[in-house]
Amino acid sequence: MTAPPYDSQPREFLEALYRTAVRQALPAHTLAAHLPPPSTEPGARTLVLGAGKAGGAMAQALEAAWPADAPLEGLVVTRYGHVPPRSPDAGPARIEVVEAAHPVPDAAGLYAARRMLTLTHGLTADDLVICLISGGGSSLLTLPVQWAGGGVSLEDKQRINRELLASGATIGEINCVRKHLSAIKGGRLAAACAPAQVVTLLISDVPGDDPAVIASGPTVPDPTTCAQALQVLQRYGIAVSADLVQQLQNGALETPKPGAPGFAGHAVHLVATPQQALEAAASAARAAGLHAYILSDAMEGESREVGRVHAALARAVALRGQPFTRPCVILSGGETTVTLRAKATGAVKGRGGRAGEFCLGLAQALQGQAGVFALAADTDGIDGVEDNAGAWVVPDSLLRAHRLGLKIDHYMDRNDAYGFFAGLGDLLITGPTFTNVNDFRAILVL
Repeated sequence: MTAPPYDSQPREFLEALYRTAVRQALPAHTLAAHLPPPSTEPGARTLVLGAGKAGGAMAQALEAAWPADAPLEGLVVTRYGHVPPRSPDAGPARIEVVEAAHPVPDAAGLYAARRMLTLTHGLTADDLVICLISGGGSSLLTLPVQWAGGGVSLEDKQRINRELLASGATIGEINCVRKHLSAIKGGRLAAACAPAQVVTLLISDVPGDDPAVIASGPTVPDPTTCAQALQVLQRYGIAVSADLVQQLQNGALETPKPGAPGFAGHAVHLVATPQQALEAAASAARAAGLHAYILSDAMEGESREVGRVHAALARAVALRGQPFTRPCVILSGGETTVTLRAKATGAVKGRGGRAGEFCLGLAQALQGQAGVFALAADTDGIDGVEDNAGAWVVPDSLLRAHRLGLKIDHYMDRNDAYGFFAGLGDLLITGPTFTNVNDFRAILVL
């Protein structure tokens, strides 16, 4: 994809970089090279199981690369609206793809998880299980844990999930809790597949690309503990039943750990990562004649504060040519967090996600700095639960907002990034991209 001129069409140029990053992470371009060979044992099954926002695209990529005469069956769950259109010459689907809710789980995800465990019944050592895992799988693959005389209900999981998402907890902390309240995550899906060979293909959406964190690691051992899960719940004031607290305290809900014999011989491959996507965007920027700098693919922290830090860096480059040479593009990725402030301040809750919240902090701190343009967007095409991927910040963002009566402080108090940038006409709307390597941020300094 050829990017338009960065100096005369800065917004379009930044969008082209975003689309380059997304294209690099599409399963159709990356998955086939990591597939195992089909089993040659007579009667052996090849079972495909998966969950995540990229699940539908991963299933289609696998089907396209798999021999037509080799056995293939399975079930993958993805987010509502995230099943890519099927090629007319692709033939009938061999892997069933179903849809469920994200980021708060629903009954459809619960039903899909139960069906997946049922499909593992009767697997043998001759069988092959290919697991397609991508970001969003934690919510999409929900199966609340049960114990003698009690358990966690779907309603409990939904409430705990909502409160954790609003608390400012990191993705690692959230997934630690999810794993210990689940009968399928934290390595339990792999345990159900024994004694079959398991190959996990991952698209990473987490800082550090840790397979145990991506979608709460349903097929890999879990290094976190019940005690840590309880600490996260207590740290963020998430109320749970006394019965659940006791189960966590006595370790009854512990997950399979590294070194467990059930994981021997399992293979894990990262087929797309945030760093690869950022490097593709950097290469496109350099091809257009710009310097390109990748800060990190693993940035975490409060979204608006990360935006302010990026603004300070961009202003230093714009005003002093330090620490980077302009004209340049500054790129970063990772997974920031948004702590909802509306409840604490009594304000009406707004709409928005991590990318929009980053842009609010960035715009406020840039204060209309000349020559600085930015785009922040989620690579899955959906910022939070809205219909936009992200938003632009340009030198006249605050001036136009002032003329329209849009007070940025008011929108920040309400966590209403969507309302602010919609009022400016500066939302990026792409629709689902069918992949997910998390946050993408690009700042152009002319």
